Amino acid sequence: MSDNQKTKMIVDKDLTLAQVSDDLYGSFIEHLGRAVYGGIYQPGHPAADKDGYRTDVLNLVRELKVPIVRYPGGNFVSGYQWEDGIGPKEKRKARLDLAWRTLETNQFGLDEFAAWAQKADTDVLMAINLGTRGIQDALNILEYCNLDTNTYWAGLRRKNGHEKPYGIKHWCLGNEMDGPWQTGHKTAQEYGRLAAETAKAMKTLDPSVKLVSCGSSSVDMPTFPDWEAITLGEDYDYVDYISLHTYYGNNENDTDDFLAKTQDMDRFIHTVISVCDYIKAQKRSRKTMMLSFDEWNVWFHSNQSDNKYMEEHPWTVAPHLLEDHYTYEDAILVGLMLITLIKHADRVKIACLAQLVNVIAPIMTEENGPAWRQTIFYPFLHASLYGRGTALQPVVSGGKHDTKNHEDVTDIDSVAVYNEERNEVTVFAVNRTDYAVDFEADVRSFEGYKVREYLALEGCDLKAVNSAESEAVAPVTRTDYQMDKGIFQTQTKPYSWNVIRFGL
Repeated sequence: MSDNQKTKMIVDKDLTLAQVSDDLYGSFIEHLGRAVYGGIYQPGHPAADKDGYRTDVLNLVRELKVPIVRYPGGNFVSGYQWEDGIGPKEKRKARLDLAWRTLETNQFGLDEFAAWAQKADTDVLMAINLGTRGIQDALNILEYCNLDTNTYWAGLRRKNGHEKPYGIKHWCLGNEMDGPWQTGHKTAQEYGRLAAETAKAMKTLDPSVKLVSCGSSSVDMPTFPDWEAITLGEDYDYVDYISLHTYYGNNENDTDDFLAKTQDMDRFIHTVISVCDYIKAQKRSRKTMMLSFDEWNVWFHSNQSDNKYMEEHPWTVAPHLLEDHYTYEDAILVGLMLITLIKHADRVKIACLAQLVNVIAPIMTEENGPAWRQTIFYPFLHASLYGRGTALQPVVSGGKHDTKNHEDVTDIDSVAVYNEERNEVTVFAVNRTDYAVDFEADVRSFEGYKVREYLALEGCDLKAVNSAESEAVAPVTRTDYQMDKGIFQTQTKPYSWNVIRFGL
């Protein structure tokens, strides 16, 4: 090995953390910008199928193996009248969406999304409107989606051509209800009571559903973490998850501090877990509350232009909003965020990269051209493909550094996942420094395992972006490593995402 800073990692099959939920690799489609219209749905496009779904987008979603997709919001859901998006399209009502100041045509709605999800081989995480609506509306949409009774809403679904219930298992009880920007914004006491009564009614109608209570919109909210404590004090017994949302940006153009922000993400998760466990103790409950990290990503590139557009061009259909073009350094942070989620696999059971297509997304589309992969597509792809199984408790020693706003930042952040069915263990490691770091992984507990594949994102200009014409950022296969008697050694490049797959 060289004289560079060195990080050592011990990977032991007996040091298990938790089973990684497949739903950790979920995503999100909101009626916002071009996520739906011009994203997943574009009748008349050369790649559209007979139902108007873009097959080029479907192929990329299937490539990512996304297991669950949250829909239809987001801020949009807090004013959404879901009935406008079902039935004959010529009879559907256009509505003004207050969340994003756009015109919603309702030519794509619940039934279309359920059909799209089936084509995409994914489940639905349905969000209901607890901003301008409440318990009865929640029961109506649940009946429409999940019941096979001889009653009005179930009968209307059949009349609309959908004989079998959709069987949607996971439901969000509103969205970011502590946010003053939210239509129907509520205090913690107001939301907690409404969520509790809605949850009780929904589980009476369909006991199989799993429900997500709204957490704070952001760790920076003045309501955090009191909001979590107060709302869970009301609905703890009736819900199954509490939500977390976070986005990071690099407005100061400080790469090292930007890549240290997963320290904040880790602290955020620990704080929410602490509140959940406090309420569990307070209630003498045997139930452990799980976490749904159902919005996370990098988001900052387009903020200024988006705000200006919504102010100057309100009430347009599917405008270009939140279309961040992601850089190489954004992809490295997304890799770090995925590692953080895996490290908390014991409590984070759902996570949704926000969003999936065009809107702060790994997949972009050209209106009259192809769909293409943004830089962040690749770490998400690798984690989804190789991060399923049992998360192992990492034992890591190595160098640390300080940044402008963070201390003791590990030079390399890493985690391992063991897939017993495939006889494979995968190490995910990010070098978040501007220097090469020697990396050693001790996998001797996996007797006979050799390197199957070593993939990396490395060596790119930090501000490099992909486009429909070219991929400046794409994975490479590395062979310059050593493996002897169960000890793997390599030199990770500065600012790099590394995926090392070991197997028999």
